[in-house]
Amino acid sequence: MSEKNQPLGGNELARFSGPNTFMRLPSVNDLKGLDVAFLGIPMDIGTSWRSGTRMGPKQIREQSAMLRPYNMATGAAPFERLQCADIGDLAINTFSLADSLRIISESYDEILNYDAIPMAMGGDHAMTLPILRAMARRHGPVALIHIDAHADVNDEMFGERETHGTFLRRAYEDGAVNPQKTYQIGIRGTGYAASDFSEAAGWGFQQWPAEELWHRSLASLGAEIRRDIGDTPAYITYDIDSLDPAYAPGTGTPEIGGLTTPQAMELIRGLKGINVVGCDLVEVSPPYDTSGNTGLVAANLLYEMLCILPGASA
Repeated sequence: MSEKNQPLGGNELARFSGPNTFMRLPSVNDLKGLDVAFLGIPMDIGTSWRSGTRMGPKQIREQSAMLRPYNMATGAAPFERLQCADIGDLAINTFSLADSLRIISESYDEILNYDAIPMAMGGDHAMTLPILRAMARRHGPVALIHIDAHADVNDEMFGERETHGTFLRRAYEDGAVNPQKTYQIGIRGTGYAASDFSEAAGWGFQQWPAEELWHRSLASLGAEIRRDIGDTPAYITYDIDSLDPAYAPGTGTPEIGGLTTPQAMELIRGLKGINVVGCDLVEVSPPYDTSGNTGLVAANLLYEMLCILPGASA
């Protein structure tokens, strides 16, 4: 019998009941002894088009009840090796984006006092800025794997400098990310000018537009990034809109021509071996997918990221 926390199995209690935690793991308030801490950041006040991502963590947790602990494809059994739990949602200020970003920053400073790797469920992409700042305070500039339809390097939006479309420019300006080890995968769509993407490439970001990835496996891309990163502490931020809306319609800023779910899984699995210090999955907007499929995809991708964490498998 394992001494680690285990997801509540579907043969123990029907999947449509039980705790609304990630994979129905135990809910805890104390991070001591944890290797992985799942948490929700239920905010959408940083969005610029369709809202609803405040409901993302709840839907991801709900759909995660379908998942089982053993990864049949890779052989990873993360719950046998890592102590995992759900630490609940951060108490953001739903009336103030600036205050919410402060709360996230201070909360992550506390979380990073422990050994647990935080895996966050969003929430809009503005939340990643204070997370990256906290990561840099702890680890120095991190390598960043940014999987997204958008480069998120706008200077401002409606006069605001910290939003879901500006987070990565601010993180770059703050020195929170290592520009030579920042990777943008799946970017695509229409823009205002070529500089929407090319400016970040000029900073040193490595970019793989979605068009270059159509009809190909991404396993080798993940391995290429892994070799390039080496031992540098790395953060993965996964925007669900990196996927084609045929696979994940429940998001605020959908763009056609995106990644497929098999490509997403190949990419994440190819990253196994990097020194991951944190992950997030953002921009799930349940009102635009009442079937729950987008939440199901998000839950599976979070599980895939869990399976590549240091110590998750032999």
